[in-house]
Amino acid sequence: MGDTEPNLQNYNWCEDDSGQETEEYPIDYEIMASPNDFNILTIFNFIESGTVKIPGFQRNYVWDIKRASKLIESLIIGLPVPQVFLYEAGKNNFLVIDGQQRLMSIYYFIKQRFPKLEKRAELRKIFEKHGKIPDDMLHNDEHFAKFNLRLPEPSPDKPNRFNGMNYSTLGEYKSTFDLRPIRNVIIKQLLPKDNDSAIYEIFNRLNSGGINLSPQEIRMSISHSDFFDMLSRINTNEEWRKLLGLPDPDLHMKDIEILLRGFSMLIKGNEYAPSMMQFLNGFAKDVQKYDKQTNSYFESLFISFINSCSDLDKELFFGSSNRFSVMVFESIFTIACKKSYSKQQLISGNIDKESIQKLKKDEAFISFITGKTTNTKYVRGRLSRAEDIVRVV
Repeated sequence: MGDTEPNLQNYNWCEDDSGQETEEYPIDYEIMASPNDFNILTIFNFIESGTVKIPGFQRNYVWDIKRASKLIESLIIGLPVPQVFLYEAGKNNFLVIDGQQRLMSIYYFIKQRFPKLEKRAELRKIFEKHGKIPDDMLHNDEHFAKFNLRLPEPSPDKPNRFNGMNYSTLGEYKSTFDLRPIRNVIIKQLLPKDNDSAIYEIFNRLNSGGINLSPQEIRMSISHSDFFDMLSRINTNEEWRKLLGLPDPDLHMKDIEILLRGFSMLIKGNEYAPSMMQFLNGFAKDVQKYDKQTNSYFESLFISFINSCSDLDKELFFGSSNRFSVMVFESIFTIACKKSYSKQQLISGNIDKESIQKLKKDEAFISFITGKTTNTKYVRGRLSRAEDIVRVV
């Protein structure tokens, strides 16, 4: 029951190696799928309590009131509706994979408020932050209208008995609606045990909305943390945007993934093993434990790195195709920050321009940023060459 959207994924502003992972990512999963028939009131309470979450990578609520009303009518009179798929991310923590529009229609109907079209992007952010819509916002007429069912009338002399009703005026049908079961399929990844990689595949293959999402879009929801909030802040840094050659943040968060990758190499690069996607997923889990002081230090370290690039032309971070190179950046960033990070200090000098020029002409380094660049040998090889050549003066 989702509306198909085009795949807007486009990383043509940077040289990226994620495309190689298609061939290197044949993971065998062990998945448990458990069907459950939760009644509507139980589902509503799950959403209210935050047990069932609409993750941030889901699109805005897009149904109009007529379509939402037809769903509610179907539930009242007992017509079948499509099942909902939930991903079990943890104890009492379920993410909606497929069925967001249906669940939100039910949620809004019980709340007796329907979101205005022009406010839905704003409401999506509020819902993601709080897990629900605060009551004061629900009663704000700038954002919501009354949710009275809007259903077609078969004929003037045969009015639809539910047309114009709301949740509180359902009368004898209210308990019927509340107790109507909806089939929920709960999906849990059993193997591999050390990551949630299945949700990336499941969402993009199963979701009826037809949305192809980047790994970072999903990562930002299932592994959200204060560290990710910090990455989002530094991603708007004016000098960083200039280095990228991209004035505005990337729609699919590739720029934030580049930052995540830089920090992952700085902090855990010696533990790297492919695939890059799995490595970043694991690192995203690790940084959820970082406290405010740690995140503040990394933010300051990044700013000191940006300041150390003041003598560098942005083209020095570009690859052979004259686009920003993820591999060149991660190498320079990791080595420029390495000594300062080991002492929990900030970079105090400038990155030597000639050393970067020398690095980019180095045959060994060039070989490590071409070919199978997410292979362990290539990742460690380019970091090693950068450590030998890059200087901060």
